[in-house]
Amino acid sequence: MKIIRLIFFIVHVGIAFLLAATLLNAYVPPKTFPWFNLLSLGFPVLMIAYILLTLFWIISWKKRAFVFLLFGLLFFKPVIRWINYTPQKNETPDLKIISLNAKGGFYGKENIESYIDSQHADIVMLQEYGAKNTYHFKGMKEGPQSYVITIFTKHKIVEHKQLIDSDYNYNNAYVSHTDIEIRGKIYRFINVYLQPFKFQKSMVKLNGDSEEDEQKVKDVVKRLIPTFKMHQEQIGAIRKSIDESPYPVLLAGDFNSVPNSYEYYHLAEGLQDAFVEAGRGSGTSFHDYKFPIRIDYIFSSKSIQPISYKVDRSVKLSDHFPIIATFKIENKSE
Repeated sequence: MKIIRLIFFIVHVGIAFLLAATLLNAYVPPKTFPWFNLLSLGFPVLMIAYILLTLFWIISWKKRAFVFLLFGLLFFKPVIRWINYTPQKNETPDLKIISLNAKGGFYGKENIESYIDSQHADIVMLQEYGAKNTYHFKGMKEGPQSYVITIFTKHKIVEHKQLIDSDYNYNNAYVSHTDIEIRGKIYRFINVYLQPFKFQKSMVKLNGDSEEDEQKVKDVVKRLIPTFKMHQEQIGAIRKSIDESPYPVLLAGDFNSVPNSYEYYHLAEGLQDAFVEAGRGSGTSFHDYKFPIRIDYIFSSKSIQPISYKVDRSVKLSDHFPIIATFKIENKSE
């Protein structure tokens, strides 16, 4: 039994170090050391293992349980970026936003239109909407399109700018900002689709053949590392739009990045994560793999109060679930 406890202790300490390394994504960019960002993908598994081992020490009545409990508090904020529970807020929202990666309308463009019409949103931000698709949402007008992202609104569009556009060879990211006037005040909406990893299920599914599985893992890592580095470049243009905006900002879309990643830390800086502030349950938004993956987000300036946040798992309109957030905004005119 002592040997088992020693093994558990060594494993527990190792997991603690790996979890701590994910916190360094706030400081170490992928171009300097991408492996911390790679660790962020495994955060849910590492955290579950850490909790189970901590429970083992508690049941065993070992003093080290208190050390691991105290150390585990470091990961409270990282955990609630994946799974959260906030009390229901009594304020009445006056802005509703939907963000959806539509997967090119593969699951049915008409299904997306019907769903969006039923939600009565003020702003709809689509990624991978499919350039050949033309969407019509009741009472909403479409902003300027790009090949992958587009925005719909019930309100007046003041200005639109493409921040990142694909060159079809190296860069496949798309980001734009749209300044929209709502009841006399202007807000900047940034629609994000960061560089995709371009995985297929067959590329990540292990089949039990050790040599083949090892090669698959190597191929996945070879694809992940360059993409992390591209994300670092793309974040610069987005941060400039946020930092130089004369208006309150709402940032949403498919970041192709998990919480606790370099991308999350640097895009969320100075903003509120609507899921952390008002979400309940799991934030997992990508459902095509049997693994908890949250890569879709809605952030807001601190002057905009998140009232509710929902990952709508009642519908399957693409390989992403729609994310819906409501906010309380100031109504006074400038």
